[in-house]
Amino acid sequence: MSGASGDGGRLQDLLDIMRRLRAPDGCAWDQAQNFASVAPYTIEEAYEVADAIERGDMTDLKDELGDLLLQVVFHAQMASEAGLFDFEQVADAICRKLIRRHPHVFGDVGGLPTTQQKAIQHKGAWEDIKAEERRQAEERRGKAETGHLAGVPSGMPALMRAHKLSKRAARAGFDFQVAAQSADKVAEELAEVREAAAAPRPPGGEAGASPAIFEEVGDLLFAAANLARKLDVDAEAALRAANQKFERRFRAMEALAAARGEVFENLDLAAQEGLWQAVKRGE
Repeated sequence: MSGASGDGGRLQDLLDIMRRLRAPDGCAWDQAQNFASVAPYTIEEAYEVADAIERGDMTDLKDELGDLLLQVVFHAQMASEAGLFDFEQVADAICRKLIRRHPHVFGDVGGLPTTQQKAIQHKGAWEDIKAEERRQAEERRGKAETGHLAGVPSGMPALMRAHKLSKRAARAGFDFQVAAQSADKVAEELAEVREAAAAPRPPGGEAGASPAIFEEVGDLLFAAANLARKLDVDAEAALRAANQKFERRFRAMEALAAARGEVFENLDLAAQEGLWQAVKRGE
């Protein structure tokens, strides 16, 4: 390995290690992987980076960024073995993309009078450039998919994809004018969930949610994600925060019950609700 003082530094070491792990005499587990099997780990590592940032743990962030970098190297190594591309080409592609998407930095766009005006122009230019890149990518792949929603990855987390889809539609003018209208849509969808849930089930039907309930709950979640976008709230981050709050409060409820000599799961709902309210008051 080249070591930190070598030409490629530790990045080259990482590339060499990954190549060695995938070699015939390397690690059996690494050898057995493919793009599809590694993809879930890539998503997981990205979330762990976000978690370290939310916790403000910079030591953990350093480690998690390394884990995420490994995912890029892993995919690039597999692509190199298949004769598709290598890590150098991945790095070259993102360098070119960053330069292309920042003409106000790397190209002559004339003097802009204020930082705010630069930001506004950059945001519009960024979206226009991305749209053109998507169009060109579709042409290269020979796909017929066009329009404002083309290229939104189907593998994105559902909440993030809902945000992306509604944002794309909004760019085409298909959007509520104010957030209150989005809130009304949430209320409308909730009413439809209630209606579907109250509908009588056929005797002998399958257990679980009916197709109607399934569909209406999906509509409700999409409407809630759209409302978050209208309020400039990152729905994914907001839900993560809500998850953390619920976990914190639930653990505190269990601890409070134990301190009182009670077994949490043996309490009725009213008693458990009392614990919940006590925990909230104590925060």
